Amino acid sequence: MGKPRLLKINSYFYRRGGAEAVFLDHIAMFEQAGWDVVPFAMQHELNPPSPWSDYFVSEIEYGHETGTLNKIKQVAKIIYSFEAQRNLQRLIERVNPTIAHAHNVYHHLSPAIFSTLKSAGIPTVMTVHDLKLACPSYKMLRDAKVCEDCKGGRIHNVLVHRCIKGSTVLSAVVLAETALHRSLGLYRNNLDRLVVPSRFYIDKLAEWGWPREKMVYIPNFVDAEAFDTGWTEGDYFVFAGRLAPEKGIDTLLRAAALSRQKLVIAGTGPEEAALKELAQTLGVDAVFAGYLSGKALHRLIGEAKALVLPSEWYENAPISVLEAYALGTPVIGARIGGIPEMIHEGETGFMAAPADAQGLADALAAMDARSPEARRNMGSTARQWISVEFSSSAYLRRTTELYSSLGASLPVTAQAQTQPN
Repeated sequence: MGKPRLLKINSYFYRRGGAEAVFLDHIAMFEQAGWDVVPFAMQHELNPPSPWSDYFVSEIEYGHETGTLNKIKQVAKIIYSFEAQRNLQRLIERVNPTIAHAHNVYHHLSPAIFSTLKSAGIPTVMTVHDLKLACPSYKMLRDAKVCEDCKGGRIHNVLVHRCIKGSTVLSAVVLAETALHRSLGLYRNNLDRLVVPSRFYIDKLAEWGWPREKMVYIPNFVDAEAFDTGWTEGDYFVFAGRLAPEKGIDTLLRAAALSRQKLVIAGTGPEEAALKELAQTLGVDAVFAGYLSGKALHRLIGEAKALVLPSEWYENAPISVLEAYALGTPVIGARIGGIPEMIHEGETGFMAAPADAQGLADALAAMDARSPEARRNMGSTARQWISVEFSSSAYLRRTTELYSSLGASLPVTAQAQTQPN
């Protein structure tokens, strides 16, 4: 009897963001559980070595200087990638996967690959990391504000409002992409299940016409044992992430000014200069620490009074919340998207309405009013909670059960040669 063989699909094959972290950690988890795992992604100079990289599609990286002809070719690949279909077909013939599990594929691999998987009779699931399956603008944002004007099939609004980086051309490309993908049913007709990490996203996708029976709630995971605890608390609150308008950091700065709390802001992004100027104008005691990762970031969060997530868009299921809890740090979050599912009010953290500086200031003050011991107890409670409900073992069990329901949990009957030529 051979091992079950999992085909893992994502545009990027290196740790670029949250989706890639889930993708790569999923690979490691299922390899450790005894599965043969074969990746399919885009070629990129930052990719780690893989014996399957010859099957990866050629790189599309936006922002690189390129000629007009290459730009036209790239647009065509964004909308429908025949190259991805050809390469994936060769890989399928080579490895005969038991099941396929995709993450983010649009713009680089394109959902054209799903019809290839369907034709090959391979059960296919996709983890929903954003709202692209509902809205052409995957964050459901316009001018850094939540917008649902495309609901009910009115996808022309993505062009009317120039939702993609304020560009008519880019918005037109995304409109054409969305119209084609929907007319061909590339997602709806070819995916067997959607793995959705937050209940909020299940409700939102259902509002936009996705059948609930196609969606399965499987929350993200973290290995709490891999994170240190027992930090010596500092005198600050921390934000860690991209400095972008929808993250609500300007609201956080105003809240810190109202509550007279010290902030450390870790990250970089397009709003950095404006936020520094705002902090100075408001007289906020704020330190901009720049980009941090690994132990330095863990220490910063572990020693904070709380991690603050003041988002003003439909967050899905932020791994940053799980990691803060794993470090024994409580969380203050905005009451939007999937964030409220991850905070037990008064037990693991506090919440405030999005874009409400006074409400967030009250939450900061409430957390500050707790004793250091009480805050540690909140963090400890949070860590215990995620060690059960958001653990890697729970994720493995839930995902394996999903695969089994699609007839893909048993080993293949004949061991195929799994090493590439």
